[in-house]
Amino acid sequence: MTTTTAEPVGALLRGWRRRRRRSQLDVSIAAELSTRHLSCIETGRANPSRDMIRRLCDELDVPLRERNSLYLAAGFAPVHSERAFDDLGAARTAVEAVLTGHEPNPALAVNVRWEMLAANRAMALFLADVPPELTRPPVNVLRATLHPDGLARRIRNLAQWRAHVLRRIHRQLERTSAAGLAELLAELESYPVLSADPGEPAPDGSAGDLVVPLRLATEYGELALLYTTTVFGSPRDVTLDEIAIETFFPADPQTAALMRAVTAQARSAEAASPEL
Repeated sequence: MTTTTAEPVGALLRGWRRRRRRSQLDVSIAAELSTRHLSCIETGRANPSRDMIRRLCDELDVPLRERNSLYLAAGFAPVHSERAFDDLGAARTAVEAVLTGHEPNPALAVNVRWEMLAANRAMALFLADVPPELTRPPVNVLRATLHPDGLARRIRNLAQWRAHVLRRIHRQLERTSAAGLAELLAELESYPVLSADPGEPAPDGSAGDLVVPLRLATEYGELALLYTTTVFGSPRDVTLDEIAIETFFPADPQTAALMRAVTAQARSAEAASPEL
């Protein structure tokens, strides 16, 4: 749903300019308008056209959901549609192809509030022993990960991983101003910090890893996973603009071998199960 606001369009644009730490002179030159005109728009002495809103939003990298709010505040109809994930057609097919193709390694698609939209078989195995109260739809993967009753019990470098996740949400909130993120961040920060593993790296990453890995204890052995994030280029739909695909990769040969073995075992179990 598009965010609605009582703030005038000029105040909203000024807020995004300041959020991006850009001067009026810098933005006006980049968007090809005079500094005086931009000042008049921000103070409400001039009304921006639909095209001017688009140009300023492009320059300030405003998320599509918030662009719709700017159009509404200026008296225009929203430009960007918002469809359910199931209605995204070829884009949804592309997401599912990435998830399936990434097996035997875990991968999932999330929205801007970190609610899981889709996941592959390997990711489902990770969440298998998380309590039902943390996995009821919509599953918030960060809540399921950092809650004391969730995956946090099995994360060997919890302090390091927790600090990394919280920094990431802080940056995401600053970039998107997405509804619900501030509340999620406050909730995650309120969780008690579990006792550290004696061999756990320091939260500042001084252990020497090139990137922060997720080190997870499982019944099969300890896994060390790296992750990448993929987003769609040039989206025009709000839902698509907010989708991120999180793909995990083995950080060492032992993890790679374990992931292949675990996924193969799960496939064998599924094949052996009688159809209902």
